Amino acid sequence: MKKQLDNSALWNEAAKTGALLGLVSVGCLLLRELAAASGVQFLITAATVLLWVTEFFGCILILKRRMLDLRDAWQDVKMADTYRLGRRAALLSGLVLASAQALVVIYMPQETVEQLVSAVSESMKMSASQQEEMSGMMDRLPVLTFLFQWLYCFLYGTVLSGILSRYIFFQKLFGGPFDGPEDKQNTPDEQ
Repeated sequence: MKKQLDNSALWNEAAKTGALLGLVSVGCLLLRELAAASGVQFLITAATVLLWVTEFFGCILILKRRMLDLRDAWQDVKMADTYRLGRRAALLSGLVLASAQALVVIYMPQETVEQLVSAVSESMKMSASQQEEMSGMMDRLPVLTFLFQWLYCFLYGTVLSGILSRYIFFQKLFGGPFDGPEDKQNTPDEQ
């Protein structure tokens, strides 16, 4: 017999899902940083593209699987419950990824920061006072990185949760083209 889903059980499921999504994203982030440390431009580009694709589609598939597991394991799960699971998981996984991204920025070598500032100031043709302001803003870069990354993850996860929760329940209602043979238990016997 399936158990009834309540708010604390939904938070527990969202925490598990968020931790899994966050670990996948942080793993891809760390692999990208290792590739960047090599200094080989081809390796950096290839790793960035491959890891982005892996992270993007991997997180979609993980979230879909966890929503399906929630629907199948608990009694009377509605579309709103799977949506809430996805939003809460996005909030928690975004927290994990944003923290890791902020740590990467905090421990960025000073020479990299100086190269970044000089490249931006040259491309935007900044004056000396504007360069000084930008250098002052670099102290706040970890906080800004954390906030924007967390916001991005939450918004992306919210949109994805809305799409996946509807897909999961429409698939259940109407059946998909690749579903198995139809259930014959509810059809009357022909005599």
